[in-house]
Amino acid sequence: MTENLTKETFLEKVFNYEKNKEWTFEGSVPAIIDFYADWCGPCKMIAPVLEQLSEEYGDALTIYKVDTEAQQELAAAFAIRSIPSMLFCPMGEAPQMANGALPKAELERIIADVLKVTK
Repeated sequence: MTENLTKETFLEKVFNYEKNKEWTFEGSVPAIIDFYADWCGPCKMIAPVLEQLSEEYGDALTIYKVDTEAQQELAAAFAIRSIPSMLFCPMGEAPQMANGALPKAELERIIADVLKVTK
């Protein structure tokens, strides 16, 4: 199941950018952060795909959602200019950003290649 993040939970579970200048991922497993808005058509299209991936990968992968309307400071901190945007957070490496509603096969490739998670 995907989990919605506020600024407070983002700082605790993903990256405390107020404390750290350098990227320090706070998670215990790789994560995808989906920056979205309720009014965004492509965001609505990709939401069920992210739910599917969350179920398929189980505890090996965490998928978070950030509502850019409600969490404008988070969106600004990551220079989100178009949605959906996804931040892929591997363990021990710098995160990578992707824009647009990516197809499931492409997301699975990124999960395997960037996040190094297999089903």
